[in-house]
Amino acid sequence: MNNHTNLHTSIDNDAIPIKIDAVITGAGFAGMYMLYKLRNLGLSACIIEAGKNVGGTWYWNRYPGARCDVWSMEYSYQFSEELQQEWEWTEKYATQPEILRYANHVADRFDLRKDIYFGNRVHSAIFNDDSNNWSIKTDSGLEFLATFCIMATGCLSSVNQPHFQGIDNFKGEIYHTGNWPHHSVNLSDKRVGVIGTGSSAIQTIPEIAKSVKNLLVFQRTANYTIPAHNEFFTPDFIKEIKSDYKGLRERGKMSRGGTAILELNEVNAVDVTPEIREKEFEKRWQAGGVSFMGAFQDLVVNPDSNKTAADFVRKKIQQIVIDPDIAALLSPKNIIGCKRLCVDTDYYETFNRENVKLIDVSSDQIEMITHDGIKVSGNIYALDVIIFATGFDAMTGALLSIDIKGKNNRSLSEKWINGPRTYLGLQTEGFPNLFTITGPGSPSVLSNMMVSIEQHVEWISDCISFMDREGYTSIEPEMDSEDKWVNHVNDIAGKSLRSTCSSWYVGANIDGKPQVFMPYIGGVPTYREICEKIVANQYEGFILTK
Repeated sequence: MNNHTNLHTSIDNDAIPIKIDAVITGAGFAGMYMLYKLRNLGLSACIIEAGKNVGGTWYWNRYPGARCDVWSMEYSYQFSEELQQEWEWTEKYATQPEILRYANHVADRFDLRKDIYFGNRVHSAIFNDDSNNWSIKTDSGLEFLATFCIMATGCLSSVNQPHFQGIDNFKGEIYHTGNWPHHSVNLSDKRVGVIGTGSSAIQTIPEIAKSVKNLLVFQRTANYTIPAHNEFFTPDFIKEIKSDYKGLRERGKMSRGGTAILELNEVNAVDVTPEIREKEFEKRWQAGGVSFMGAFQDLVVNPDSNKTAADFVRKKIQQIVIDPDIAALLSPKNIIGCKRLCVDTDYYETFNRENVKLIDVSSDQIEMITHDGIKVSGNIYALDVIIFATGFDAMTGALLSIDIKGKNNRSLSEKWINGPRTYLGLQTEGFPNLFTITGPGSPSVLSNMMVSIEQHVEWISDCISFMDREGYTSIEPEMDSEDKWVNHVNDIAGKSLRSTCSSWYVGANIDGKPQVFMPYIGGVPTYREICEKIVANQYEGFILTK
């Protein structure tokens, strides 16, 4: 393999195609760590990034109120103890600007930018059967010939852009939470409409309600959200955590969701008295965040237990929201945890404001966007600004937006026509040396993404190092192994209530998308153990070629 070089000093557009060991798509947390690891192996590698800077999801998602829903002390890299000790988070749930500053700090600290091609979007990655390498082309005309093609495209990076009739006729401003402008947006004293009530909307709505003239929230499906109870860290608390950061991280790795703060209560909700259940739910509500779902171990497998948690949250909504009709509309009808559990700051309280109105579009759906606003049931709601908080084409959208072709010129979109098929979420049969970091079929979005990213990056780099030592030139899954893994992912998902409703976990938010439960629901420790066993058995289930 090639020795590492500073690609920006050795490559220009007139010298394409460029031969290189590995091309990484995406300069988010996955791509940056992958570049760091490959450099340490002595490989030549680069990142191709559509944005103008690092950060991935946190570069694009800069809408008002954007912040992480994982405890910041755990939503960060753990591969470098020096990095852990020198960086200080200020809040329990870090804001988008702080997370982006962290990403930039990492890029600078490890001198990553010199091998990142900003402002370049990968439009194709084609495997050459004869030369056994990948041709990766960008929209600016760059072409790379790489042994390894590594997709760090992110699970929530392909924006779900709605296609309402008349959208081009609207005379006001239109924004999407997933692709927010990088300049300041002034919403003061304007009439604003938000379409969607998922995680990004639940963060945006309370923030913009403080300054807009009127805020109309168009809700099709109510979502469960738990208060964050965010707070600033004290110096003493940070010192305490950093005195045993390794211990915190190890506890996180052993947690089902990859975060130590979850603290799963290993008893069943149906096995305790109503008084004990109420006390535990209240404790979790006051603690805040997604740890609420750790109140009892059977909340996502037993409908009766799940109902007790759902009823508790619905009762909270009725207590917080003054108007009983609005409270009823904001109370979700589906099971809790089936869709992504949201974390908020004063979301339900916001609907007590005089300048905020909830518009139910569950039955009387949005007819069209007019010149002046949004039309529902013949009524036109006049607006100056429309904000689409319609989420993402999750997990597969970013991958399938690239023209990826494997052996015999077979496209990934053709292979995945009935849903994604992978082995461990890391590779797919027929696409040698193509790796997907936190791909479908891995814990990914059901875990602390940073833990899953690091585990995948380290697995991939160890695999490439093994191939180099043993003289292997390519790796891909056996068809039988892939089939068995896909069946396992489906079987274990079928045992959970998470797979029983229409959510982006199954692709239900995208018209025409095959509805398959995409993430691996078996938990981080189990998944890690499976991956380690496969490696110990000489990459069992993979085809290694010399």
